[in-house]
Amino acid sequence: MNLVPMAEILNKAHKENYAVGGFNINNMEFLQGIIWAAEEMDSPLILQTSEGAAKYIGMDYVIGMVDAATKNTHIPVALHLDHGGSFEFCMKCIRNGYSSVMFDGSHYPLEENIKLTKEVVKAAHAVGVSVEAELGKLGGTEDNVSVDAKDATFTVPEEAVRFVEETGVDALAIAIGTAHGVYSGDPELDFERLKTIKGKIDMPVVLHGASGVPEADVKKAVSLGINKVNVNTDFQQAFTGKIREIFAEDSGVYDPRKYCGPGREAIKDKVIEKITFLGSNGKA
Repeated sequence: MNLVPMAEILNKAHKENYAVGGFNINNMEFLQGIIWAAEEMDSPLILQTSEGAAKYIGMDYVIGMVDAATKNTHIPVALHLDHGGSFEFCMKCIRNGYSSVMFDGSHYPLEENIKLTKEVVKAAHAVGVSVEAELGKLGGTEDNVSVDAKDATFTVPEEAVRFVEETGVDALAIAIGTAHGVYSGDPELDFERLKTIKGKIDMPVVLHGASGVPEADVKKAVSLGINKVNVNTDFQQAFTGKIREIFAEDSGVYDPRKYCGPGREAIKDKVIEKITFLGSNGKA
């Protein structure tokens, strides 16, 4: 596959103060819509699968589709595991060709998170694969894992410094008020916390749960140092919304190409919108 380590993409974004989308794929149409949009916008791209999506699609199919999508592309693309829950699954992805993995130990106490993340970093860096980790705990739902709002915790700046120094991660996902899935109200981001953390660790910082966050807030977060912005729910809603629209107009439609094709175009349009305000257009 024509892939690059995610660190290569994010270090440039960190240096030049813009963000790159970490865009999740759930099937072939998602992959096509996302990569076609990135190519059109001349933007670097981080393709992501959650553990659930990788299992749903099938690892061999993920690798085969991404290989086909990137074989002749002119843009730098990383294939990233989003929210890897174990050392074993991270290693499975690396063995199959992922150029980046996220180990999410945010639900563990700090000491355990550092210990487990460090093990993943050591193994991944030995073969040139980038590692993202998370400190702090986001609310909402990712795959089948749910965290109540009352259990969400913001990232502590001093702990971020220690975590980065001891683990050697390439990018750090922080909790500043976003959540996974669909928001029940408007999210309130702690921009001062972001500014403090970025000033202390001076490296690529990641914002999860960006679907549903107002564009102005995402732009401000990018201006304060966010370099990777994860999006999944927005694309799922665009795809499903377009299909529902088609069925509402003609309930007799049965050819999947007649509704999945327009769904793919809806994803492409949404990706172009995201790339534009993240500032990665023309950065390939």
